[in-house]
Amino acid sequence: MTTLKNNERLSTSFRDPSGFLFARDEKLYRQVNHSYSQDYTFLIESGLYDRLLKANLLIPHTEVGVQPIEPKSAFKVICPEQVRFISYPYEWSFSQLKDAALATIAVQKHALKFEMSLKDASAYNIQFHKGKPILIDTLSFEVYKDGAPWVAYRQFCQHFLAPLALMAKTDVRLSQLMRVYIDGVPLDLASRLLPASTCLNFGLLTHIHLHARAQMRYADAGAVNDRLEKTSRERMTKQALQGLIESLENTVKQLEWKPVGTEWGDYYNMTNYTDSAFEHKKNIISEWVRRLNPRQVWDVGANNGVFTRLASAQGIPAIAFDIDPAAVEQNYRQVKSARETNILPLVQDLTNPSPSLGWHTRERNAFLERAPADMVFALAVIHHLAISNNVPLYLLADFFHDLGKWLVIEFVPKTDSQVQKLLASRLDIFDQYTVDDFERIFGARFAILEKVKVRESERFLYLMEKRD
Repeated sequence: MTTLKNNERLSTSFRDPSGFLFARDEKLYRQVNHSYSQDYTFLIESGLYDRLLKANLLIPHTEVGVQPIEPKSAFKVICPEQVRFISYPYEWSFSQLKDAALATIAVQKHALKFEMSLKDASAYNIQFHKGKPILIDTLSFEVYKDGAPWVAYRQFCQHFLAPLALMAKTDVRLSQLMRVYIDGVPLDLASRLLPASTCLNFGLLTHIHLHARAQMRYADAGAVNDRLEKTSRERMTKQALQGLIESLENTVKQLEWKPVGTEWGDYYNMTNYTDSAFEHKKNIISEWVRRLNPRQVWDVGANNGVFTRLASAQGIPAIAFDIDPAAVEQNYRQVKSARETNILPLVQDLTNPSPSLGWHTRERNAFLERAPADMVFALAVIHHLAISNNVPLYLLADFFHDLGKWLVIEFVPKTDSQVQKLLASRLDIFDQYTVDDFERIFGARFAILEKVKVRESERFLYLMEKRD
């Protein structure tokens, strides 16, 4: 995990005048400013905070006596429960984004019952903690004002509804638009990309297509760029607001995507492992994990998480990265059905990993900025990177050296049938792709602690430890 710098105000929380995050002694704190004192006090004293904690919808915190970074503006300092790994919406599967949207709606429905409302509905305020989506921004609430609209309506549509609709109705890969549009997918763009048939869906017609037209109409008229700005000058009854929330919830619930039709979604039914070899591989890795007992495992190229669970089943928090959205979707569905709390599936392309994004490229951390992990699994992935993507072994060694302390890595030689498939449609220019070259190149960056040939295969498993 990324080391927190002492007395550093986190660059991810500069937008909110109500407060901000900062680090001290490797702990994360949130300063609550005087400008937010009334809303914060109402959140705690109204019972909403306790209700959301009971529903596992809000990250718990404790009020502490830590010296604030900006004492003049400080009302309180709170210490939120630490989230194991910070992920972003463009790294989530379809069902993860859908569940995050429904969690946001659930928070808003609870808030209204306690005379409060969410003042923003950013997808970045949701994290997956112990297997479930949870709101991590304690300062997202404001006291409800009679007749006021939901000021976070457009943000919810841009951060949740638009990308979900595009994933479900157009192409699941359009989730990556959120890497381009950090403030949410523009509704006019979503409206143009969605098929015309979505206009027959009342929720999508209302909250995306008509919403987008209203934005453009008011922008063209020189008014503010949001339909709700007009509504805010009128009265919106609480009943009407609740109706809006119900409509958004129903629209989200109706959106579905089945994880089929992608390259690796059915990988383990196509593998060339025998049952004996597969079990042998699992036993080797389980023993290494048990012996070293890492604090966190990253499995890069995890597919649906079969090997990731060798760590998570031992109580070790594990992140399962894969390039294939179908595999990640399958993995997350298993997390939900089995109520697993130690595994987080995420979409990640190792050849083009998540970059630093946002203001001064510091709002959202890059993939490597969230490293190192204690242990990294790289199983049946090296040949894809080296042969399919022409990444030399020395660059792969450098990359994995940055990822973690211990490396569990599988070398798949050219004689393996899976590699032969990769070479069938291209010229073999990979003279240095041999076991000897692999050990020599990786041995310069890692100490090779163990090497085991996988039973009934030509593959080798290595346990390595990074050199300083």
